[in-house]
Amino acid sequence: MSGMAFDVARVRGLIPSLGDGWVHLDPQAGMQIPDAVSRTVSTAFRASASSAGGRHVSSRRSAAIVAAAREAVADLVGGDPAGVVLGADRAVLLAWLAESLSSRLGLGTGLVLSRLDEEANVAPWLRIASRYGAQVRWAEVEIETCELPSWQFAELIQPTTRLMALTAASPIVGSAPAVRVAADRIHEVGGLLVVDAVGAAPYAHLDINELGADVIAVSAPSWGGPQVGALVFRDPTLLDRIPAVSLNPYARGAERMEVGGHQFALLAGLTTSIDFLAGLEETATGSRRQRLETSISSLQAYHDQLFDYLLRSLDALPQVTVIGRSPLRVPTLSFTVAGVPADKVAAHLADNRIATVSGPQNGGRLLDALGVNDEGGAITVGLAPYTTRYEINQLVKHLSALG
Repeated sequence: MSGMAFDVARVRGLIPSLGDGWVHLDPQAGMQIPDAVSRTVSTAFRASASSAGGRHVSSRRSAAIVAAAREAVADLVGGDPAGVVLGADRAVLLAWLAESLSSRLGLGTGLVLSRLDEEANVAPWLRIASRYGAQVRWAEVEIETCELPSWQFAELIQPTTRLMALTAASPIVGSAPAVRVAADRIHEVGGLLVVDAVGAAPYAHLDINELGADVIAVSAPSWGGPQVGALVFRDPTLLDRIPAVSLNPYARGAERMEVGGHQFALLAGLTTSIDFLAGLEETATGSRRQRLETSISSLQAYHDQLFDYLLRSLDALPQVTVIGRSPLRVPTLSFTVAGVPADKVAAHLADNRIATVSGPQNGGRLLDALGVNDEGGAITVGLAPYTTRYEINQLVKHLSALG
């Protein structure tokens, strides 16, 4: 990692939408899009287009775009390009994955889900379990800290457990569970671990082999990419050993999990967005994977200081309560304001040009389990590569007016 300080001003200059006068503290709803990504998508849309697989120039161009996207996502998580499945959205891909793995989940089998996970990595598995009679066990959060204690994995994962679905980091409270502990336990009984990394990228340097995940799901909007998602299989041969969902009877490998055609222009933007992440630290050198590690390490050092400032600033407001204090986390948090429902807090902040995440869909089962939704819900904010201390001050200033 470079010894130079993270250059947030340079990063902000690469993202045109930040000139709109708003404070964007809502990266969980999608980070702002770099100019390079927008230009790549626009250029690809203007070029001649055709489905991959043909002999002509536009078809070969489309095939090259798909191949480059697989390589970029593989670099992001330390996987094999042959194991990268591309699709319109990570939630859709997880739903198709659940359909493919449904034959493993019948009467007499079980799966483990987590209260920390978003609905995208919960609802598909619940549907399959209900349809085929698999038993569902829940990993619960510790109420005070919002940690997901790993000691419960040994009890929850039984010899009949076929699958566990687990987040790499909560996009609501930021808690990062012990994924490797879960992986080791589920593998002891011959099960699979599906990890949703939407809350972890780009905050953490992901490594599918270190995590031990069998499948990782990522979503490009979480780091400023276009509306596309991906699944990465740690062992690409698994793709040919599970039932296909593709409509193409001749599909092989990753294509067996891809339904319908690709949006080639968006996939071109996906590659550029990962290149953008790799270039956050201007002095980063080496392969893209190496530059990603350097850039994300530099970003983490910047975010560590900024997030500490955010926590201390919110703690100074007596009417504000931050939900959870997990020591292992990404720079995302949710909070409540005493006596003020979350929708009114969000409206007040929006009136002052501060974008946050709120609403009945925000937090889902986690905030239900904590009882927060019964008290009016919570506001979620997070840091991005372009977040500044000034923006934190603006948030605190306008929250103080609610006291």
